[in-house]
Amino acid sequence: MTSTADERAGASDTELAAAGLDGQNRTALGRLVGTGNIGYAEEGSDGVMRATVRIPEDELVWDPCILVFPHGGDVELTLINDDRNTHCAVLPNNGDAKILWLVNHSKGRARLNLDGPGIHWYSSTTGNDEGRGLCGALVFGGEVPDSARIDRPPQPRP
Repeated sequence: MTSTADERAGASDTELAAAGLDGQNRTALGRLVGTGNIGYAEEGSDGVMRATVRIPEDELVWDPCILVFPHGGDVELTLINDDRNTHCAVLPNNGDAKILWLVNHSKGRARLNLDGPGIHWYSSTTGNDEGRGLCGALVFGGEVPDSARIDRPPQPRP
């Protein structure tokens, strides 16, 4: 049986626990991205959108796990590893992915360019971090860049 986002939004922590979705290595491999915190990037006067995510000690999740950006463009992410283990952030970027090695109790910064609306996943591929829940989403709003638009008549919009 599935549930809609609205139905799940009303679910309490005990319901998530009963379903085995509140921790690692239970019903699902890792935590569901939709059960983590949501954060919002701040756009600076230089046009760069900035946000900070951290790995809390002994939790194997990014916090916030979902970052929302108003539009595509240049992004500066600060990643903080408060965990006692080493992790490796594999981050999406136009062109090649960026990799940021995060030893225990460290901080790093990555500059990315993601130019369109959509969802980009990021994770840690060290050991089985990704399978145990250390993955997150960068969600971009806005419009498709002119360079990516198809030359066709205007389409109806919802």
